[in-house]
Amino acid sequence: MRLLHTSTFCLQEFIHPPDYAILSHTWGAEEVTYQDLVLGDHEHMKGWSKVVNCCRKAAEDGWDFVWMDTCCIDKSSSAELQEAINSMFRWYEDSGICYAFLQDVQNSCVAGDDTSFEEQFVQSRWHTRGWCLQELLAPKFLLFLDQNWAEIGTRSSLSDLITQATNIIGDVIVSFRRGCNTAQIFSWASSRQTTRVEDRAYSLLGLCNVELPLLYGEGEKSFLRLQLEIIKSSDDMSIFAWIGRSFLSW
Repeated sequence: MRLLHTSTFCLQEFIHPPDYAILSHTWGAEEVTYQDLVLGDHEHMKGWSKVVNCCRKAAEDGWDFVWMDTCCIDKSSSAELQEAINSMFRWYEDSGICYAFLQDVQNSCVAGDDTSFEEQFVQSRWHTRGWCLQELLAPKFLLFLDQNWAEIGTRSSLSDLITQATNIIGDVIVSFRRGCNTAQIFSWASSRQTTRVEDRAYSLLGLCNVELPLLYGEGEKSFLRLQLEIIKSSDDMSIFAWIGRSFLSW
């Protein structure tokens, strides 16, 4: 696992990682990648402020290391990308804290803006992204931050608003493994978007407790492979209820 030091901004690799914070966010323009960080061609990029602010927040909270999907994965290596995607749920689950950075939410409304904080939170793009579903449910502790990196609440304190945004009931939000079945997971994911079609399936691997080889370019077949793997490894019959409804229209 590769982590970013919160004081030096240097990447370090670990077989047995130390305690770390982890970031959940939606990708924007000019995110700093692993290659950008290694080559040193990054401080002029728009995404650099996200790296700096995340590290600063983590350091203030006592964390020496943080994991970010933008710069901690060498996506040019197909083997590393496959390992990362199959391990990502566990990485969020094992983190000491997850920071959910909501770029489109501000704690105090700008003068003249009639949109309340509650409306901004429920309408945030973060709730619409496929990968953010596991990032909502996997961590032991999730802290939401607004566009200024100010704390706006925890998964527990904001559970009613999260339910409005996601249709996931409060008990599951606080403790994901409590009574969840495959049909529920698929229904939560069905209204979310991913940039790549295949990521609709790949973003659910950890939530469904399965692993798959990644085959970018296979399109909708990825979701069929996901279902077949779940059927092979689980006795959860709810998956057949979902197939009977509408998986082909996903």
